[in-house]
Amino acid sequence: MASTSDSDMPSVSNVEESRNRLCDEFAAIAGTDSAVAQCYLAENDWDMERALNSFFEADMEKLFEEDFPESDPCPKHEKQKTEEKSPPDCIDLTENSPSTTQKPSEEDDGKLSLISWNVDGLDTDNIAERARGLCSYLVLYTPDVVLLQELIPPYVAYLKKRAVSYLIIEGGEDGYFTGMMLKKSRVKFLESQIVTYPTTQMMRNLLIAQVNFKGQKLWLMTSHLESCKGHADERMKQLRMVMQRMKEAPDDVTVLFGGDTNLRDAEVSKVGLPSTVCDVWEQLGKQEHCRYTWDTKANNNKTISYVSRCRFDRIYLRPAAKEAVPHVAPDHMALVGLEKLDCGRYTSDHWGIYCSFSVR
Repeated sequence: MASTSDSDMPSVSNVEESRNRLCDEFAAIAGTDSAVAQCYLAENDWDMERALNSFFEADMEKLFEEDFPESDPCPKHEKQKTEEKSPPDCIDLTENSPSTTQKPSEEDDGKLSLISWNVDGLDTDNIAERARGLCSYLVLYTPDVVLLQELIPPYVAYLKKRAVSYLIIEGGEDGYFTGMMLKKSRVKFLESQIVTYPTTQMMRNLLIAQVNFKGQKLWLMTSHLESCKGHADERMKQLRMVMQRMKEAPDDVTVLFGGDTNLRDAEVSKVGLPSTVCDVWEQLGKQEHCRYTWDTKANNNKTISYVSRCRFDRIYLRPAAKEAVPHVAPDHMALVGLEKLDCGRYTSDHWGIYCSFSVR
């Protein structure tokens, strides 16, 4: 029998260092402390993916019991090729009431509107009220497209019950993930795909949907790029993949990306944007009022001892280049979610981005 020498065995210090690193990464992803991280990792043989799934599979549905008196949840999402019919017991909180004044920019003159928002589903405090807060903003702005990050299964189940005027496309099933909401009366869904980031340590991917808006071919993209300053290299690798996908789209397609990129400006400069892709905030003149989407000076949902003001959430546009194809151009951007809810907290620790585009 072959023996294993001491030199082949990992040292105690190396094992401890590796496990401390896993605890830090788990805590960063799950928004918890290192003690909780250590508990879940130890119970799952220090396998990060298994530990995260165990953490997120906790019985969180009870947080939405007030809005789910019935026992049957909405049907679980499957790969979508056609639009689903809403279950009969769903109540649409996003449907305009007769007294609601519709905004002409969305409903009358053909402009495309979207909201991109990290809704912080990982924070379960007041989550039902914060989800209702999201729905209230959908009523107010009536966006054609909603790009969401940090969704969890109970949050998606709530949206399927309360936002039935939208088709919901999910970027995952376990843990936390991204998603899209498409206004059924305005956007025709064709197909979607999930592109995996091969070296992510945080379950991140790129969700792409092909849609048609008033005869215009669109590719919609959303992602939650790797978090934390120490993961800049992986985040830049992911940005390169996003930009490559945008660049390679057919020339008769307009591509819109929105998401929580966690990017710092120096990282974007290092990667570089293709000449055909623009940062919509920059394109609209770098307006100061919508610069910071992660702003602990103004948003106190997270208890942080320091002030951090960052433009983590970004919108990128690659217009169609083919002649005779309608040209999509940004014309307005604003932050949403700036008002506190009755619970005393904001809809998310991130501000959302509302953006409208002219189609000519």
